[in-house]
Amino acid sequence: MSVPTEYFERLFRANPDPWAFRSRWYEKRKRELTLATLQHQRYERIFEPACANGELSVALAKRSESLICMDTSFAAVELAREHLKEQTGVEVVHGQLPRDWPEGDFDLIVLSEVGYYLTPHEWQQVIEKAKGSLTPEGSILACHWLPPITDCPQDGRLVHDLLERHLSLHRSVRHEEQDFLLELWCRHLHTIDLEEEAL
Repeated sequence: MSVPTEYFERLFRANPDPWAFRSRWYEKRKRELTLATLQHQRYERIFEPACANGELSVALAKRSESLICMDTSFAAVELAREHLKEQTGVEVVHGQLPRDWPEGDFDLIVLSEVGYYLTPHEWQQVIEKAKGSLTPEGSILACHWLPPITDCPQDGRLVHDLLERHLSLHRSVRHEEQDFLLELWCRHLHTIDLEEEAL
């Protein structure tokens, strides 16, 4: 990861919610849009790197049988574990992309607000790992802030341009606003499952 781990460690040690995920309407609304983009009610196995304090993770846990959350900050991992302690089927681990990608396959990978902290080369490695661990019916959700971020090697636009160039998947959802871009990429285009809808 291009941005030093110590940067995130200091952030979370100083403030358990440094980006105000819990209080800002922008973050709450973006989280609801992210969840509404998912095309299945439940997923077997989800991977969410850069989980931060676990605010989105709680909602993902409620829609999955198994969820692996990861963050490069030990402080964030502690906060996420506490936040998720009442959820079942959840594992919160310390690790860094692209090096510490978990074993196994996932039917949903959530890449939210993480790509611009990596160099283009590192991000392409993440893209390859994501493709390689996606189930035949799997999806990759990506959401990133678009304005430039000081001291980050990429911006959100470049992050998503690289996804489009290297994923070789179907883009089933694209939602862009002034501040962020949200996309869902799938191995296969989703059709409505009436049995699933009835659950």
